[in-house]
Amino acid sequence: MAAPKSKILTRRDIEAQIANGRSIVIVDNKVLKVDAWLPYHPGGDKAIRHMIGRDATDEVTRFHSTQTLTLMDRYQIGRVEGQWTNFLPPLQGGKFRTQAELDGLSQEEYVASCSSSEPETASSASSADHSPIFEPVDQVDQSSSTLRKRNANTIATGSSSSSISSVDLEEKTPGLKMSVLDRRTLEELDFDKAKYPSLDPATQENITRKYRELQTRIQKEGLYECNYTSYGIECLRYGFFLFAFLIMLRTGWYVSSAIPLACLWHQLTFTVHDAGHMGITHDFTADSTIAMFIASFMGGLSACWWKYNHNVHHLVTNHPEHDPDIQYIPFFSITHRFMESLTTTFYEWVMEYDGFAKVMIRIQHYTYYPIMLFARFNLYRLSWMYLLLGKGPRKGIAWWHRYFELVGMTVFWSWYGYGVVYKSVPDNWSRFWFVLISHALTSPLHVQITLSHFAMSTADLGVHESFAQKMLRTSMDVDCPQWLDFFHGGLQFQAIHHLYPRIPRHNLRKTQKLVQEFCEEVEIPYALYGFVEGNKQVVGRLADVARQAAIFAECQRTMAAEGDYGMH
Repeated sequence: MAAPKSKILTRRDIEAQIANGRSIVIVDNKVLKVDAWLPYHPGGDKAIRHMIGRDATDEVTRFHSTQTLTLMDRYQIGRVEGQWTNFLPPLQGGKFRTQAELDGLSQEEYVASCSSSEPETASSASSADHSPIFEPVDQVDQSSSTLRKRNANTIATGSSSSSISSVDLEEKTPGLKMSVLDRRTLEELDFDKAKYPSLDPATQENITRKYRELQTRIQKEGLYECNYTSYGIECLRYGFFLFAFLIMLRTGWYVSSAIPLACLWHQLTFTVHDAGHMGITHDFTADSTIAMFIASFMGGLSACWWKYNHNVHHLVTNHPEHDPDIQYIPFFSITHRFMESLTTTFYEWVMEYDGFAKVMIRIQHYTYYPIMLFARFNLYRLSWMYLLLGKGPRKGIAWWHRYFELVGMTVFWSWYGYGVVYKSVPDNWSRFWFVLISHALTSPLHVQITLSHFAMSTADLGVHESFAQKMLRTSMDVDCPQWLDFFHGGLQFQAIHHLYPRIPRHNLRKTQKLVQEFCEEVEIPYALYGFVEGNKQVVGRLADVARQAAIFAECQRTMAAEGDYGMH
């Protein structure tokens, strides 16, 4: 009798377990049942839930240390043979058949049912009540004259084969008109299909193989090893800003002292980012403590909230319904899809495209920079919500993080809010300007964060797209001279960072050359823009969506006045 860990599990076996509520993830052909790990995972349960039913080898190995990967073996319940074909995770709307339903199918019927349809996306599941469906490219018929249609009742009550869609591709009839938003979705899908490599298994498997070979080369060249001399230089820079802040505050330059304080916060954020990815000591506890101390005690923010948010962002980058880093309704929309009031799986609420949103989106290319000036205040809100609502893990190695950060944020508001703003700055007018300037001057950081993704693709190419292609399709790098690296703090290498998130930022420039060679070899476009040009791309995307919002509003007014005769 085979040992449990070496037992070969079929696709049917795994589908039935997921249908029964089990959290099954495939890593290096090992089948892991991670239900018991969900409440303990320091990065939050949603990061794991987005990987259920998938081969998460690249995602898991890039985010975790060797020690953590070894510990995962305790959750192994078997193995799979050959190349795994991904299911769509339940969190994203995947449908799974129970064991009883599967028992009623012969092997031939099962194989036929799996090959006759394609996986649907979460957007189709969560938006079904709101709008025509936005499907991934692997549901689009090769003929450009096809239109997706959905049987809403089937989706609501039925169970599709191994998260197989119940969407049928039907030929357009002469009288059927696609909605403005549907047409735009298909245009974007067609654009990405033409621009990026084919989604056929052989092509994507080759990309994955080359990507893993590059990972081996990067390790051999020592690019995962932290350059502590560079961090010594960083600490000197931090010390200079801190010293300048204290001297200016003490000598009565109250408003001006906000400038070096803002610079200090701006620079410290990069170290929090490094530590959050275990890029400094490579030890989870040590790096987490560094990140939490800097973020909460010195900046009033929660590194644990950031990690909970950021891990999901790395896994479902630029997906309108799943990536919290692009969900800025009602203030910003980087895709027309937000005009359909999508449901966010991260925050678990409907992102209403209401009257206020309609006004703000129409002018978002004008309000982008002004709103970025105050973005830090929103981070305070999100940090407190995360900690006070107890969304982080309460068990396991990270059980104490929440309490550590609550103490840290209390200390921050004691020294900054009471000690500096109230006690050291003498009058209300000076206090107002001090607070405003110290927060507004951190805005380049928020511009940098959005710059890397706002202008990139938000199309869903389905579950068959390789991790490497998806990261390069949804992230851009910013070209800058090496002497300016300190200002960007590694965030200018977002494409490389998304491919290899644990590489220390001081090694990203060296890694960039290797990634560019990889992109040329597998024929994936590598997005690289100068800082000014990158900003133009972002503002251009915001203006484009603003125009789409105006067109959509005009269509709605026309239909309201004339009637749509059953059309969208």
